[in-house]
Amino acid sequence: MEWLADYAMFLAKAATVLLALVVLLMLMVSLKDRHRRPDGTLTVNKVNEQIGRMTERLAQSVLDKKAFKLRQKGRKLEAKARNKGSRDTAERPRVFVLCFDGDIKATAVDHLRQEVTAVLEMARPEDEIVLKLESGGGMVHSYGLAASQLVRIRDAGIPLTVCVDKVAASGGYMMACIGDKVLSAPFAMLGSIGVVAQLPNFHRVLKKHDVDYEMLTAGEYKRTLTMFGENTERGREKFREDLENIHRLFKDFVARYRPQLNVDEVATGEVWFGIEAQQRALADDVKTSDEYITGRVREADVFEVHYVTRKRMQDKLAGGFTGIVDRLLLIWASRFHNQKFW
Repeated sequence: MEWLADYAMFLAKAATVLLALVVLLMLMVSLKDRHRRPDGTLTVNKVNEQIGRMTERLAQSVLDKKAFKLRQKGRKLEAKARNKGSRDTAERPRVFVLCFDGDIKATAVDHLRQEVTAVLEMARPEDEIVLKLESGGGMVHSYGLAASQLVRIRDAGIPLTVCVDKVAASGGYMMACIGDKVLSAPFAMLGSIGVVAQLPNFHRVLKKHDVDYEMLTAGEYKRTLTMFGENTERGREKFREDLENIHRLFKDFVARYRPQLNVDEVATGEVWFGIEAQQRALADDVKTSDEYITGRVREADVFEVHYVTRKRMQDKLAGGFTGIVDRLLLIWASRFHNQKFW
């Protein structure tokens, strides 16, 4: 078994050298790209053509040859008539579909701002922008910036439709309410017009173990509540005032873009589903994004627009190295499991 130990030692040395080379390469690339912003690309997909290809594929599988040929002939005649008519009439309206999948920091706003900028350069008043929105809310300033991107669309005079298939709550609804139309899936959650903040306090634990914590500030309310110091009732009261002020700004913002909404009735932090949201004017109609967009395909040219950021070299290397390590650990765990139980 001595040869096996020597072989294992050789593998360990080789793995160490490989790891050192990868870390060195990542460090060099990181230093090179540290001040360079990652490049991004705008991708555009015409939904009309995508649906047409899927329908054609299904028809080819379902219909017999004769029926399929008749269908193709009919579609060619329809396309010819439509092209002839388009030369005599105004250009078909266009619909630009954007997506926003929000986390607590609303990091998707980095892509949304690029997409909005690009679309506003092309969009006309007779066109439409559809936002497929999903977010349970998050940080106030982050979602304030995300909502500002949609305000740009309203200010440009381009109709904005917001589709909520799952959830648009808190900061998510702050974004949704800007739409000229808000559509909700039957069981999508809308609302949660409220503000929440929470933090633990370890002061008594530190005091029990004779640990002193000092915090120096300039300005009476520079720090109201803290995790490690002793909080005062005066600090708590100021913190509550700040929350109430943010809540008031939130309600004013919603009321500005949805005047038909009774803000005092719904600004309780509650959420409502589908028809309930429509009854309270949080939504204008109960409909999924698929249903709405498919309907628009029949009368307009629909384009899905995505801004994609290209990964930097160190991110690719890190991802590849992590994948290799994960696979090795999986193999090792599998063999260990087999030896132990089989």
